[in-house]
Amino acid sequence: MDLRYSAQHRALQEEARTFIQKHRHLSPKTGGGRKRPDARALDWQKLLLERGYFARNIPREYGGFGRPVDIMELAIIAEEFSNAGVSPGIMNQGISMLVPTLLEVGTKEQCVRWIGPTIRGDIIWCQGYSEPGSGSDLAAAKTSARVEAGQFVINGQKIWTSSAHYADMMFLLCRTEFDKSKHDGLSYLLVPMNAPGIEVRPLVTMTGRAEFNETFFTDVRVPTDQIVMGRGDGWHVANVTLKYERMLLGDANKLTYRLARAVELMKKTTLDGCRFIDIPEYRERLLKLQGEVMASKYHGLRLMTEQAKGEDSGVKRLIVKLNGTMIAYRLSSLVVDVLGAAGLAYEPVGEAAEDDEATTWQIDNMYDIGLIIGGGSSNIQKNIIGERGLGLPREPKSAPPAVRA
Repeated sequence: MDLRYSAQHRALQEEARTFIQKHRHLSPKTGGGRKRPDARALDWQKLLLERGYFARNIPREYGGFGRPVDIMELAIIAEEFSNAGVSPGIMNQGISMLVPTLLEVGTKEQCVRWIGPTIRGDIIWCQGYSEPGSGSDLAAAKTSARVEAGQFVINGQKIWTSSAHYADMMFLLCRTEFDKSKHDGLSYLLVPMNAPGIEVRPLVTMTGRAEFNETFFTDVRVPTDQIVMGRGDGWHVANVTLKYERMLLGDANKLTYRLARAVELMKKTTLDGCRFIDIPEYRERLLKLQGEVMASKYHGLRLMTEQAKGEDSGVKRLIVKLNGTMIAYRLSSLVVDVLGAAGLAYEPVGEAAEDDEATTWQIDNMYDIGLIIGGGSSNIQKNIIGERGLGLPREPKSAPPAVRA
C-alpha cells in the first residue's frame, strides 16, 4: 500500500489533532477493558461516534458513522490517538469480536438490533467458548442446547469467561446437533446473562482480582431465533469470531502506546544516577521491542488492506495473536525490570490501584502471561499456523497405552 498522505489524508490528520487538543481532557484513562465502562467512558464513546473517530466504517443504519473503508484514514486516526495517549474508545469482546462477526455472517435484523447498543457501550458481551474439558479442543464443547417448545434449553458449564460478572449478553458456542460430528454439531447462540438458570462464579487470578469466571447453565431458555447463521453452523461462526479475537489480542496500536509509555519511564528512571534508556543492555532490549512493534504495526496495515480488498490473508493473519501477546509480555517484563524494587510494592485494591504506575505495569505483566494462554495458547497457535497456514502434517496423536493381557 502507498503510505504517502494525500491532501485529504493530511486534512484528516490535522482535524484529528485539533479534536484531540480540544477534547483530550474528556478522555478516560486508556485501557479500561477489564471493567464495565463508566459514565466518562460512555460520554467519550458517544463523542467519538458522532465525530467518526470510532465505528467509522460501520453503516449508519447500524449505528456507525457510515464512511466508506479507507485504510489510511483508519491508520491516521489510530496513530494520532496513540501518539497523544488518548483513549481510542471502548475495545471489548462485543465491539471488537461480535460486531465484526455479525457484519460478516449475521442477518440485517441482528445487525440492527445488536450493533448500535454494543458500539455505544450500552450492551456488554462476554464469550462462552472454553469449557473445563475443552479448552484447546474447542470443538469438543459439551454444553448443550436442546429445543423444547420453540426455545433452546441450555445446560452445561463454561470457564475463563472474561467479563461475565458484569456482562449483559454472551455469545455462546454449544452443541445442538447430537447425531453429527463434533464440528458439525455446534451452534452459536446469543444469550442474555440475566436469564434464569445462569450462575456466574468469579475466578481470582494472580493479579488478586477476579476478571475471569466460571459460568453454569441450568435449563436456561433462549428463543430459537437467537442464533447466528443456522443450527450446526456454530463452528464456522466461532472461527469468524476467533479471527477478530486474534486481531484484538495482537493489536499493534495498543503495543505502540505501551512502547511510548515504556520509553518515557526509562527516560525518567535512573540506576546509580544513569537513566535506564542510556544503559546499553536495557537500551538494546528496548530497541529490539521497538522494531518488533513497528513490524506489527505495518503488518496490521497490510492485513487491513487485504481485508478491504476482500482478500484472504491466510497465514499472515494467523500470526497476529501469537506475535502480539509475546511482544506485549516482553515489553511489560522490561518495564518491571526497570522498576526494580519500586515495582514490588503491589497492592491490587480494585481499579483504583491502576492509578499507580508501578502497579499498572505489574497488573499488565501478569495479565500478559494469561493472554499468552488465553484465546488459544501459543503452542496451539503454532500448530494452527503450521497445519492450517503452512500446510504442514498434523501433529501426531499419542498412541494409547498398551493393554496387558
